[in-house]
Amino acid sequence: MYVYGKNVMRELMNKKKAIQEAFLLKTSVDKNMLDYLNYHQIPYSLCERKKLDQMVSGNHQGIVLKIPEFQYSELEDLLLENEKIVLLDHIEDPHNMGAILRTCEAAGIKGIIIPKNRSVDVNATVMKTSVGALEFLKIAKITNVTSTIEFLKKQGYWIVGTDMEGEDYRTLSYEGKIVLIISNEGKGISRIVKEHCDYIAKIPMYGNINSLNASVAAGIMIYEMVRDTYGNK
Repeated sequence: MYVYGKNVMRELMNKKKAIQEAFLLKTSVDKNMLDYLNYHQIPYSLCERKKLDQMVSGNHQGIVLKIPEFQYSELEDLLLENEKIVLLDHIEDPHNMGAILRTCEAAGIKGIIIPKNRSVDVNATVMKTSVGALEFLKIAKITNVTSTIEFLKKQGYWIVGTDMEGEDYRTLSYEGKIVLIISNEGKGISRIVKEHCDYIAKIPMYGNINSLNASVAAGIMIYEMVRDTYGNK
């Protein structure tokens, strides 16, 4: 897996995470980073910008790193440790995914579920946007959203979906074991997923725009879900 950017490298250095190989822009090498690579005997190459541009599609800032692939968790492992879980229902934008994961970690949510198909994987953009959150999260991949929802219900979870047609999110109870579903950016929650939810929550709109970015809506809902858990801490 290739990741990129100065902040990503600093995070990996600070946490002593495995860097398998580094590719650095030959005209702007950071001495501290170079010393780190030499000290830990990590192979590196000094490259022209064109090569780095070909390796990744984002703003690499002169740094591309090869690291081990992200290790997903088993769904059962999430259930052992988490009463509050976020299920990302076919989120396709890696920037939205990264922002949501960062919010989850900040709010104390450690368990995340994503579908295997029609959903962005944990990639370089997700890692960069999440700003270090991935280290503290467990993410499970599932094959079928509706069958997973039914399985989670049997484990004692209440399922809360989000949609423009529902109850005001502030009137619902989030006590106990809750799975919050954050839906696709463009299509929203599907009919079949909606039918499998216990509750549908909506965020009231008071202006002329009738929808929010997925990561913004997720932030509002996630913090409401944990409000009773953490109180005024």
